[in-house]
Amino acid sequence: MASKVKNDAITSRDEDFAKWYTDVCRKAELMDYSSVKGFIIYRPYGYALWEMIQAYMDKKFKETGHENVYMPMLIPESLLKKEADHVEGFAPECAVVTRGGLDELEEHLLIRPTSETLFCEHYAKIVNSYRDLPKLYNQWCSVVRWEKTTRPFLRGSEFLWQEGHTIHATAKEAKEETMRMLDIYETTARELLAIPMVTGRKTEREKFAGAEETYTIEALMHDGKALQSGTSHYFGDGFAKAFDMKFLDKDNQLKYVYQTSWGVSTRLLGAIIMVHGDDNGLVLPPRVAPTQVMIIPIQQQKEGILDKAYELQAQLQAKGIRVKVDASDKSPGWKFSEAEMRGIPLRLEVGPRDLQNGQCVVAKRVNGEKLTLALDETLPEKLAHLLDEVHEEMYQKALKFRDEHITDVTTYEEFKDVLNNKGGYVKMPWCGDEACEVKIKEDTAATSRCIDTDAHADGVCPICGKKAKHIVYFARAY
Repeated sequence: MASKVKNDAITSRDEDFAKWYTDVCRKAELMDYSSVKGFIIYRPYGYALWEMIQAYMDKKFKETGHENVYMPMLIPESLLKKEADHVEGFAPECAVVTRGGLDELEEHLLIRPTSETLFCEHYAKIVNSYRDLPKLYNQWCSVVRWEKTTRPFLRGSEFLWQEGHTIHATAKEAKEETMRMLDIYETTARELLAIPMVTGRKTEREKFAGAEETYTIEALMHDGKALQSGTSHYFGDGFAKAFDMKFLDKDNQLKYVYQTSWGVSTRLLGAIIMVHGDDNGLVLPPRVAPTQVMIIPIQQQKEGILDKAYELQAQLQAKGIRVKVDASDKSPGWKFSEAEMRGIPLRLEVGPRDLQNGQCVVAKRVNGEKLTLALDETLPEKLAHLLDEVHEEMYQKALKFRDEHITDVTTYEEFKDVLNNKGGYVKMPWCGDEACEVKIKEDTAATSRCIDTDAHADGVCPICGKKAKHIVYFARAY
């Protein structure tokens, strides 16, 4: 049976996970559809989630020396074509501007699918000496990739993201930057979103177009599918040679720079929904929740109830807790369901009897547990501590689910059985041959998510019988 929230049905996850996801996105008022396929409207609650992620990560970037810039939306077609692998990878997804006003353009302009080429052109102009390096730039923007199949937050024709683009004097520095940013992504997922990730290096087939190495963080959804949630790329000097990005080094020799690129997008909102949500709607981790506590006054028309609710709001705000009072004329039951469906971590109820007893009732969204707490000066500290507890509970729950859905296999029959009957990640020895990757995808619709860079490859590849070179995570994915 579908759960009822605010008298509107949300489909059960186990009944139809895709429909459940769409129901939650719409009914929690995270987004709405626009009149152009694949282009969504970020409603205030959904955009507030992105703002929380943006604020957290922007602080991390600046702590590590990065500066924000903004590049143009339009890229000359000739500029994108300068790096062969790059243009081949993105050409099928590009939206092209052919006219400006009433005039045909002499050269087609591409709405940015990503901004490597723009940064390269700029860096080639402003970098002359080793003294100009490194350049650690990031931009917050949207990009357009003309997708055939779209789904809110997960795969859109336009999405919001950050894209970092850095250049360095040495390969060592650039590789260190690549891994530093991957670590920031993994930390953000763990500490802000309460999501455990699988991390590793992409195979040659799955790496970013034009990169030498691509590293990824991969989240596991409730339906057993993986979601690529962020990537960090080491470019080497390939783009530098294509765009003539040189600098005069300390030894008075002209050398090419080494480059990185890294990004996360509003896909993270999809991850939050699908990792933590339940049949009643969103379940938001406290540190990313726009509202951490919703105060619901009971019998608010009675003297002193609303005054106390607003007094509590001020006390909690002084503690740094994001809190609102639902003083609407809806019934308490409606307000409870609304707070639940929107995933607000804690619901605080206060009514005449509570005031008389000097207490309030606090309900945890993650599991419905109710606590009775004293209405005294210790309440803000107790709620702050409770929010941290909820974060940890959510992380451990997601970690347990992820770990229970990582299965080591040594035969192809085991591989297919796990995918079809259990789901999640299948860890398997792999020879490194792309033909085996292709066969797996054709047979099972699973793709390699990443190479476990910490694992030693023993045994043989179950597909071809050759000696294994890597241990790889495979999964069906979004």
